[in-house]
Amino acid sequence: MPNELQRTEGANRAIIIRASWRSFAFPAVLALLSLSAACTSDSATPLVGAWRSTIQFETGAFAEIKDLEFMYVFNAGGTLTESSNYDGAPPVPPAYGVWRTISPNIFEARYEFFSTTPSEADAFMKGAGWLPSGRGVFTERIEVSPDAKTFASTMRYEAFGKRGEPLEGGGTARGAGVRVGF
Repeated sequence: MPNELQRTEGANRAIIIRASWRSFAFPAVLALLSLSAACTSDSATPLVGAWRSTIQFETGAFAEIKDLEFMYVFNAGGTLTESSNYDGAPPVPPAYGVWRTISPNIFEARYEFFSTTPSEADAFMKGAGWLPSGRGVFTERIEVSPDAKTFASTMRYEAFGKRGEPLEGGGTARGAGVRVGF
């Protein structure tokens, strides 16, 4: 039969264990709540998220394209990824870039992609495929609507060769975007 001292020690251990658990759980819950608040505070920027935009170039090499569309993801950290419905013609990778806030609903984005050109016909037939030919640079000014569901934009496109020299074909465009969501 346990004596009085053993019962007291056992009760004290139970109190210590409960106190230890509570002293750990309370700060852990507070940390998770503050992390949750920190994660949602960045999403208050109306540009952050996924968007689909129709683009109409008014000048330059892309002016003849009437059904150009861009898909974007603007990340909270100020980076972006863009892909178009013409990325396969000729094959080019998506564009990568950065964006910044100009004023509460106005943003500027700058993103670049690598351009390609087909290899010579004989080499192409043997599998040489598409070769690097330079890069394209888009600079876009975006105004997000007050409800953050649409945007209007103006854009400038510049083309550069493999050594960074400016090429002809640059132009200007207007865009109209809608937020991608459920």
